[in-house]
Amino acid sequence: MTSSPSVRELPLFPLPEVVLFPNQSLPLHIFEFRYRMMINTVLEEDRTFGVLMWDSERNRPMNVGCSAKILQYHRLPDDRFKILTVGQQRFRVLEYTRETPYRVGLVEFIDDNPGDDSPYLLATEVRELLDDVVRLSQKLTEQEIELPQIPRSPIELSYWIASNFHGASGEQQALLETQDTAARLRREAEILSSTRSQLAARTVLKETFNE
Repeated sequence: MTSSPSVRELPLFPLPEVVLFPNQSLPLHIFEFRYRMMINTVLEEDRTFGVLMWDSERNRPMNVGCSAKILQYHRLPDDRFKILTVGQQRFRVLEYTRETPYRVGLVEFIDDNPGDDSPYLLATEVRELLDDVVRLSQKLTEQEIELPQIPRSPIELSYWIASNFHGASGEQQALLETQDTAARLRREAEILSSTRSQLAARTVLKETFNE
């Protein structure tokens, strides 16, 4: 296979229940010997490796993941590492070129395809739904929720929202694999709308019993 800028070999790090998205940070504690070897190698090269969610049902990594760049690292005395990475680009594994001591794959980087729907209107809807969810959550917990700076670009917003669906790694993986920004935002709008309805119902209950 001829290589191109969108195809390269990449060391791969499968992680259970973890889906990394572009521009999102991922701190990691590297303790297994084979992955300590991998990080040592990566630090000598371009500090980039691939993160794949481990599919526990099929006992293998998923086929689509995200490359991670090491921003900071701390080598512990026993050669374990604490590292801070940031997601860069999504990829699809074309084939595994090595299995030991750690997996290396030939990967193809993937981008979103231009869709028919305008992602900008959907991004506005998603931001409004997020505001409602935060407001209702604050009302229920009686605690202030501080949000970081929320991305304005539709694609970056879609990644940021997806990365915050904690505890729903299957849904996150599906969003990572989606190659249409508008489709990703539509699905996120559905999830946020459902969450808003549940929170609104709980708020009504709370107010009823507190009267």
